[in-house]
Amino acid sequence: MPNPIHANLQKVRDGKRTFAITPRIPGGFLTPDTMVKIAEVARKYKGTLKITSGQRVIILGIKAEDVAPAWTDLGMDPGVLSSYSVKNIEMCPASFCKRMKQNSLKVGMRLEKRYYGRPAPNRVKIAVVGCLNACSSAHGKDIAVLADAEGYIVRVGGSAGYHPRLPDEIASGLTEEEVLRMVDAVFDYYSDTAEMGEKLGLFIDRIGLETFKQNVKEYYGKGKE
Repeated sequence: MPNPIHANLQKVRDGKRTFAITPRIPGGFLTPDTMVKIAEVARKYKGTLKITSGQRVIILGIKAEDVAPAWTDLGMDPGVLSSYSVKNIEMCPASFCKRMKQNSLKVGMRLEKRYYGRPAPNRVKIAVVGCLNACSSAHGKDIAVLADAEGYIVRVGGSAGYHPRLPDEIASGLTEEEVLRMVDAVFDYYSDTAEMGEKLGLFIDRIGLETFKQNVKEYYGKGKE
């Protein structure tokens, strides 16, 4: 039996294959009714719930034949459409936090709607935070939008995991509309130019930061959609 779609194969134990499914939860915010629905589906298919580092709830231990009906019962989009797409946009609580310098939740939700599942040369993680405390591990993301009293800051190329890399700052003092355009410019230039399978940070290292910044500036100036 082929692996079911929108499910990750877990460790095979005694020849038994189980899968994990992760519904889309924009910004990590969900209603009590949605939380109850996820719990009911997990109970029905004998799954285990876990809070992920990507601000979602994953259901572990689902049998292959139960994956499709579980998605039907959930009635939700999958959190990740492809390994070569925008994986998720993580957000800090922003307007709920006393440290907030800008109400970045609005920017984060606009970017989430704009970029959910967008194809890319490799997986792309984006973080949006309301101050320089950089909660949600913003500096480990491919694109990080941070905020200070002067406006928004964009840093790019961050990565954790096997090849950790701190991001490079390419813009600051941006308004809400300007930061949306800047993320578009970064993403579009990367998608148009990088090699398939190349992470954003590795792409920047290969071509050089100044070349990257200059070409992103040209994309930003054109307002490329």
